[in-house]
Amino acid sequence: MNFPAETIIQGDCIEELKKLPTGSVDLVFADPPYNLQLGGDLLRPDNSKVDAVDDDWDQFESFAAYDAFTKAWMAECRRVLKDDGALWVIGSYHNI
Repeated sequence: MNFPAETIIQGDCIEELKKLPTGSVDLVFADPPYNLQLGGDLLRPDNSKVDAVDDDWDQFESFAAYDAFTKAWMAECRRVLKDDGALWVIGSYHNI
């Protein structure tokens, strides 16, 4: 596969990453699910409240399932990145 430099791939991240050759990517920019289904309040350092996310894409059956998902997509990113590649990840306060 040879994509133009400005290619954005959309889809299930793990499945799409598995299609890419090892060491073929310069940059992965990820905005993964934050797993923000909250049982109680989550507060920032300034005591402002973080809103929960209840959309399907952010639903995981457990913290273990979320951890497994995170490890799987990050492992695929590591595999496809070139030795001098970069991984940029957007996260929420509680998971950074």
